[in-house]
Amino acid sequence: MPTQEISGPEELREVLGAPMPRALAKERTALHARDREWLAASPFCLVATAGADGSCDVSPKGDPPGFTLVLDETTIAIPERPGNRRADGYRNILANPHVGLIYLIPGRTDTLRINGRARLLRDAPWFDDLMVQGHRPVLAVEVTIEQIFYHCAKAFLRSELWRPETWRPDALPSRPRLVKELEAPEASLASLENHYGPEYLKTLYS
Repeated sequence: MPTQEISGPEELREVLGAPMPRALAKERTALHARDREWLAASPFCLVATAGADGSCDVSPKGDPPGFTLVLDETTIAIPERPGNRRADGYRNILANPHVGLIYLIPGRTDTLRINGRARLLRDAPWFDDLMVQGHRPVLAVEVTIEQIFYHCAKAFLRSELWRPETWRPDALPSRPRLVKELEAPEASLASLENHYGPEYLKTLYS
């Protein structure tokens, strides 16, 4: 069978069918009390951005539960923590402020989705509220919410993501071995194993 590309929204709707009315009606534009509770319980989110040229990036953000600060019913803030300094998503935000966020709670099969407009702040009166282990972020992403809703559980149920008996962390070489093979072949495996060993945990906020 030849490749058949979907070329327009009408054809897409023909393939997928019409959404259920409830799926369309669940969108909101401001935080509900339950959304605040979700953000207070979530230790992890994915931040999707796109550059002016359409190039995309998805970056994971994680901290203790409640790391996302609620500023008001339509505004939240996500702290930056020490990382690889590529800043792909941040550079995208400077060119195109539209962002998409997915918040997870371990063990939950539904997720909270937030779409909105972001800006990068290097300081604000509430930065002290984002401190963890003495680390005050050097910047934060402030997001003005334009769309918020909960996403159903089917993807997590199909993938069995939270079922430990399905986990296979050893399906691929360890992180040190991947780094040596793909990123730093000149480094010794012993040095990489030392870097990504127990000492690595000491660098999470430094």
